[in-house]
Amino acid sequence: MKLTLRMATLGCCLAMAGGCAERPPDTFTFTADLPPGFAYEAAVRYVPAPGETCTVGKKDNLAPVFKSKDSPVAEILIRRTRKGCPLVVSRIELELSSIYGPHWLDSSRDSANVVIRDQLEEQYKGSFNEAGESTFRGQCQWLFRTSGRPRVLRKILDCKKTNPQGDVGNDRPFSAYTLDQLPGKTVRMKIRLADDERPYMKDTWVKFPNGWKRCMGDNFEDQYAFCFGNHKDFSGFQMPDGRQCTIYPGCTE
Repeated sequence: MKLTLRMATLGCCLAMAGGCAERPPDTFTFTADLPPGFAYEAAVRYVPAPGETCTVGKKDNLAPVFKSKDSPVAEILIRRTRKGCPLVVSRIELELSSIYGPHWLDSSRDSANVVIRDQLEEQYKGSFNEAGESTFRGQCQWLFRTSGRPRVLRKILDCKKTNPQGDVGNDRPFSAYTLDQLPGKTVRMKIRLADDERPYMKDTWVKFPNGWKRCMGDNFEDQYAFCFGNHKDFSGFQMPDGRQCTIYPGCTE
């Protein structure tokens, strides 16, 4: 009788232990290492879970947008339900931004993406280290041009994917994972800023030892002002802060 009671008690304990076992977390962390003065916004998109036939509108498949100015770390739900439809995270649309001048309009943006699927070929899957962290990398570079009759200098942010060795690719910063990889893990985007800037359009500036000079073109009305081999006639331009310059980035020769 005592043995029977002991076995019954042990069975209850095991059942309770099994019922109280921790389930995998339903979130993962996204964070970013950015150059000084940079920020990101992350729009998290969802789709019906695998096997579900329900649908939801665009406003229901978007989580609140995360902004790095509020917090550099975002805790992202893997599964959620909207209007009775079970959803899973599908992608993170990232917008990188930075300011190059004194006015709020003196800014530029580019994009990056994290894609999440139920299944992926191994060659496309991001990997995690022993600490549960996966890092994907990119490089942003400032491209400069002039616009308007006074030829005001403007900058465009151009961001590309890089590999761990620092080689720059042709696509935007990007990584991909499967749903089962993400619970409790951390995805980190690491962006560096290129040391050099370059013209936005080819054959519009000429490089000298002390900087770049803007080709005149036909006249100040010529918005494209290609050089077409004329490396003698140059125009001045206006910096975003109002300075009148003849060479970039030093302004004066």
